Amino acid sequence: MTKKKAAWQILFLTFLVVGTVMIILQQKNTAYQHDEGFIFGTIYHITYQSNENLKEEIERELKKVDAEFSMFNKQSSVTAFNQKNSLEMSPMFEDVYQTAGEINKETDGAFDITVAPLVNEWGFGFKNQKFPSASTVKELLKHVGMEKLSVKKVNGHRGRNTLIKTDKATMLDFSAIAKGYGSDRVATLLRSHDIKNFMVEIGGEVVASGVSDKRLPWKIGVTKPTDDSISTNGELQTVLNITDKAMATSGNYRNFYYRNGKKYAHTIDPKTGYPVQHSLLSATVIANRCAVADAYATSFMVMGIEKAKEVLKNHPELKAYFIYSDKEGGNAIWYTDGLIEPAK
Repeated sequence: MTKKKAAWQILFLTFLVVGTVMIILQQKNTAYQHDEGFIFGTIYHITYQSNENLKEEIERELKKVDAEFSMFNKQSSVTAFNQKNSLEMSPMFEDVYQTAGEINKETDGAFDITVAPLVNEWGFGFKNQKFPSASTVKELLKHVGMEKLSVKKVNGHRGRNTLIKTDKATMLDFSAIAKGYGSDRVATLLRSHDIKNFMVEIGGEVVASGVSDKRLPWKIGVTKPTDDSISTNGELQTVLNITDKAMATSGNYRNFYYRNGKKYAHTIDPKTGYPVQHSLLSATVIANRCAVADAYATSFMVMGIEKAKEVLKNHPELKAYFIYSDKEGGNAIWYTDGLIEPAK
């Protein structure tokens, strides 16, 4: 009886070893797909290990996000809300709205999706080289703030909650979170196909899982800030090894305008109504969700490095890599303890 039991154990272990080897060989023989395209006004690159190309499914998913949050899509949900006073929120819209609200509170209002009127006004100002007057900024600030939004709850699981404006002039802009959310949605789609090794990048917002086709952690570059608004130089400050995480970078070093010898960044502070003025040049955030990383990266660019560090103390789940101007005018770096070590 003991011999039979031992024989069965040996047979079972043999099958287990053979099965494991076959799975490993199958994974090694599975090709990596490389897809790219245009969405949200930017380019996406997606690499994933699969014998099946999923570009059509990926683009369908991205178009769903675009249909909710694109400022350039006249049929999008955010366009409808900005033109009207209310919106019956889809689950996707409510998910992003709630995330935006949570980060708004955690950053003391530095992240604010109602900053749209100011962004539009300053955008035209940069384009036409004519900045808005102090009185215009003061007037627009009256319509900014997430407290000007309310949600009408619907009883029952079938109903949809309605987002309502308490100020008709309030407008939403999801551009600082939508690309990250889009990357999250594609990552979820790939996981639903049991794909474990992939890298999704939309306009610099990244979700990485598993390993690359080189059997190494995904290597994601952080661009070196160059004080040249028309620069196409892609020199890297560092390269980070990213595995099973999301990463987003926000920076002002290519989006600015000089007037009377003063530099104005394109990041608008929702509290003052003016472009930010501080030493932080680039903020990279690593988080579990790309929408979260995206929003916090923008928040930190609004807050500046010292206030950003205070927020990070309360959020150990976040990692950050900052590039800032030092007192000598050069670039310096700071990053959180435990951040994935820069690749060598």
